[in-house]
Amino acid sequence: MKQSIYYSFLLLAVMLLLMPSCGHHPAIPAESQETHALPAIFPDYCNVTVPCNIAPLNFMLPADLYEECVARFTTPDGQQQSYGEGPKVQIPEEEWHTMLNAAKGKQIKVEVWGKQKGEWMAFAPFEIRVAEHPIDEYLSYRLIEPSYIVYNEMEIAQRNLTTFEESQIFNNKVSSDDPKGQCINCHSYQNYKTDNMLFHARVTRGGTVIVSDGQPTKVDLKRDNTISAGVYPAWHPKAKLIAFSTNLTHQVFQMTNPDKVEVFDTASDLILYDVATDSVTIISNDPDLLEVFPTWSPDGEYLYYCKSVPISEELRDKDITATYQKVQYNIYRRPFELASHSFGDEQLVYDAASANKSATLPRVSPDGRFLLFAEGQYGCFHIWHHDADIVCVPLTADEQGVRVGDTSSRLDLTRLNSEGFAESYPTWSSNGHWMMCASRRGDGNFSRVYISYFNNGKAEKAFLLPQEDPEQNTFRLKSYNRPEFMVEPVSITVDEFSKVFF
Repeated sequence: MKQSIYYSFLLLAVMLLLMPSCGHHPAIPAESQETHALPAIFPDYCNVTVPCNIAPLNFMLPADLYEECVARFTTPDGQQQSYGEGPKVQIPEEEWHTMLNAAKGKQIKVEVWGKQKGEWMAFAPFEIRVAEHPIDEYLSYRLIEPSYIVYNEMEIAQRNLTTFEESQIFNNKVSSDDPKGQCINCHSYQNYKTDNMLFHARVTRGGTVIVSDGQPTKVDLKRDNTISAGVYPAWHPKAKLIAFSTNLTHQVFQMTNPDKVEVFDTASDLILYDVATDSVTIISNDPDLLEVFPTWSPDGEYLYYCKSVPISEELRDKDITATYQKVQYNIYRRPFELASHSFGDEQLVYDAASANKSATLPRVSPDGRFLLFAEGQYGCFHIWHHDADIVCVPLTADEQGVRVGDTSSRLDLTRLNSEGFAESYPTWSSNGHWMMCASRRGDGNFSRVYISYFNNGKAEKAFLLPQEDPEQNTFRLKSYNRPEFMVEPVSITVDEFSKVFF
């Protein structure tokens, strides 16, 4: 009797262990109605090219239309596996990476079935192409409410792109006595690594937190000869030098304009900060023009930046809130000599204003061949501008040897950009094969991370940052601000960072 009870419990335990597994790999519907349309999955991962080390591309069918979803994945070696529970498809990380390894340099075939009002529909199959090039293992971003009016809860977070692991780098509460907390922003890294990095903390106990060889300190970058502390940063790739813009920034909150927030400068200059000597020198401080968003060439021999074009005296005398839509920026650069920390003459690199446009946030590709930036009708802060797109141009040498970008040689980035939504904060992966930007596509309110494969001048269809639960992309009411690639995580804890403020 006791033996019989024992075996009964053993059988029950085995069944309980098997039940999740059976539900995890559902059967393919025996009967279904075929449709030639692609499935309306969210996120849209149909026919995308992804890194060979990316986290699972979990997706779902619209829950208001479909009760269930089943997807079958077939790798080039003929192996098949099915997934689905309710309207969602969520793939275990280990099984997903096994499929990626089998399809590296090839593609995974995906077939999707959806159950609607008790009947199954079979959608047209699609492919997930798996590039041979990996993506940087980590990504960091600021999570913030999109209005910028309040910042009660704000953090700089880091995400492992090969998994769904996310952790805090810093938050705005731990070092502040103010109920609103600090404002934290502008995280930046030297050569995609985290032993030399920085971020700003403003308001209570404000300052710039600079990590040098893994040791964090807080620095006040405001000096007697600068208009502000350092704002937008760029680490020199070979030395402990950081270029900053200094900015007197204002915001306008608009009730009827679809571009809900306007951010503009009334003054901005460029400075160079020497971490070793805690010294600041002026790079450029034209009193009549605005200079912002510095970035270095990969070899450190040039500093690229944005600079406004002159406006008429009549407009200059008016209130900036009435004229900011007339301000446009071009991209320039200055040669830099590391031994003397000196800069050469300014060189025009990209003339956006000649096409009645404004270019900001430049980034040079790791191989030095391409210039990536955001472009809109006017201004330097395009994250709220519906007309803003990401632009990429080849850098070619002119008669004087200047590496210039031609407005007529823009690469086709239609598969990265969206129609009618703001795209901003573009950047490159460390191997130059992946582009990333913050985009407000979808709802127009929240900026989220989109990634596109870039191979020999061609950009593939952008895909949304994968999440363990595909609905997280909808229900997380935060914007992903200033996404930055990293080749390693930040190892300093939040508590360790907080100590530099006291």
